[in-house]
Amino acid sequence: MNYNKKTVYDADVKGKKVLLRCDFNVPQNKETGEITSDKRIVAAIPSIRYLLEQGAAVIACSHLGKPKGEWKSKLTLAPVAKRLSELLGQEVIFAADIIGEDAQAKAAALQPGQILLLENLRFDIREEKNGADFAKALADMADVFVSDAFGTVHRAHASTAGVAAFLPAYSGLLVDKELSIMGKALDDPKRPFVAVLGGAKVSDKINVINNLLEKADTIIIGGGMAYTFKKAQGFEIGKSLLEADRIDYARDMIAKAEAKGVQFLLPVDNLCAAEFSADAEPVLVDGDIPEDLMGMDIGPKTAELFAAAVKGAGTIVWNGPMGVFEFDRFAGGTKAMAKALAESGAVTIVGGGDSASAVEKLGFADQITHISTGGGASLEFLEGRELPGVACLLDA
Repeated sequence: MNYNKKTVYDADVKGKKVLLRCDFNVPQNKETGEITSDKRIVAAIPSIRYLLEQGAAVIACSHLGKPKGEWKSKLTLAPVAKRLSELLGQEVIFAADIIGEDAQAKAAALQPGQILLLENLRFDIREEKNGADFAKALADMADVFVSDAFGTVHRAHASTAGVAAFLPAYSGLLVDKELSIMGKALDDPKRPFVAVLGGAKVSDKINVINNLLEKADTIIIGGGMAYTFKKAQGFEIGKSLLEADRIDYARDMIAKAEAKGVQFLLPVDNLCAAEFSADAEPVLVDGDIPEDLMGMDIGPKTAELFAAAVKGAGTIVWNGPMGVFEFDRFAGGTKAMAKALAESGAVTIVGGGDSASAVEKLGFADQITHISTGGGASLEFLEGRELPGVACLLDA
């Protein structure tokens, strides 16, 4: 896949209307609807400011939650418009619909230097179905399309890919940063290249492991998925997470790594518990896990082993926590990994989702080169899959 795309810097936007796809899918208080983190709104500001300064009129759009084509007042983008107004220091005009009379009238009246935010795209069922008529109606309001929602580029939706059939399509500054940093890490990494994979399921990471075995010098496996690999090696894993239908696959991957000369590291000790609970008493286990215990985190020997493997690396990509980091008693392994990345001196890239949350929660975010804004998108990026919302952009 070609990651080298034309950006907003290549687009002539003066006096033009720009449809800007943002990722304003912000977390909210379920009771009050109050935005609990505006990070995604803040992340869109550089592209918005640049476009406004260049004399464009910006028509911003985004989804929020999963309304599945229904109008749900709790999922309106009105609070986002308010917060965006505060951050930009100027009025953000809000449309009461998406491609209806209000949106069309406000888009038509929009002047250079002004910004309009459309209502939640997913209130229309055609958004997720990539309906050509819906995509065309969005495109008809503008002259240029800019994609700046990396968290959605793995989806072939009307606002992420469909509109590019009707408008010249460029990447925004956020998407460009993701593509240049993650694309370079996969295509031309500074070596040694170490991939750290965690999380619960092997099945979620099958294609990632396959792809990275072709590129990485070392692969480190932690988290719940490690126990299927340990079982494949013949170890007892007690009540730990197991995907029995993936044991043969795990065995094949270990053999493939050996054949390719890729170092493949698995936990050697584990912090276990009798039950899956934040209050469970941690039990340190070397080797086989007794049948009444389940693995909850990597142990101290493993943390040392993994930290030594990332020391001296040129590039490190990390996706997925090392244990149940949400429980303080079992967050040690993930914290040790975050610390090792922060101190490595390497180009460090953390895939979105849980690993990004962990790095932020544990206080290492400012010591990481790049924290991806897309969970599913960064995972599919690591799988080497074509991302519809990137493929549709103009090649540089």
